[in-house]
Amino acid sequence: MPTITLPHTELFYAPFLPKDAKQTLVLIHGAGSSRLTWPGALRRLPNTAVYTIDLPGHGRSALPGRQTVADYAQDVIQFLEKMALENVVLMGHSMGGAIAQQISLAAPPNLIGLVLIGTGAKLRVAPAFTEGIQTDFTATVDLLNQYFWGSEPDPKVLAANRRNMLTCPPEVMLGDFQACDQFDLRDRVAEIVLPTLVISSGRDQMTPAKFGQFLAEQLPRAEFAFIGEAGHMMMLEFPDRVAALVQDFLATL
Repeated sequence: MPTITLPHTELFYAPFLPKDAKQTLVLIHGAGSSRLTWPGALRRLPNTAVYTIDLPGHGRSALPGRQTVADYAQDVIQFLEKMALENVVLMGHSMGGAIAQQISLAAPPNLIGLVLIGTGAKLRVAPAFTEGIQTDFTATVDLLNQYFWGSEPDPKVLAANRRNMLTCPPEVMLGDFQACDQFDLRDRVAEIVLPTLVISSGRDQMTPAKFGQFLAEQLPRAEFAFIGEAGHMMMLEFPDRVAALVQDFLATL
């Protein structure tokens, strides 16, 4: 799996390139995570080229991380340009959804749609998380994983997500959460005219469903999907349901 040299980072990505691909899906993970937050059901969609990236400072991409959503967005725009990707749909989870919104406002010519999952036009972060990352990183990762899930998460999936988060350098995760806390596009989100699928869940304690509902109401060409039983990590809890929603949306583009 390759890396690509961008102006500010060495970005690692994992491609899935079926010969019959009609569109390109770029998966953008959330704060303190990596490409491993995406299940195989999304990383290997039929008839779709899928690029799963590690944001700067995360996973196998080079340090440092970024301090703002706008800076992460610029890295992803440069990735799209250097890879010369066409017919691109961005799928972003949580902070990744904020990055996708920021990118869409820059209007890259190759971008044809968005999937925004567990995210909002504004993101808020409890001070307990930013403070805890600086004082007891492992305990804070454990605390976050108490908030991430619906009623009955698979213990193996939860443990794998915890391990993934613990590989993130604390200073990178702190920068991510601070970037999220500063993010606010509520006054501009109506400018995003791309077809958009917004997916929210009923037990998301990090970005409650009202965040997604606001997005769907403000975006001129949005459709809204709701998974009542899921928590914030809905794509890991219900990968097949999320993948089916994404496939149905891609078929409309």
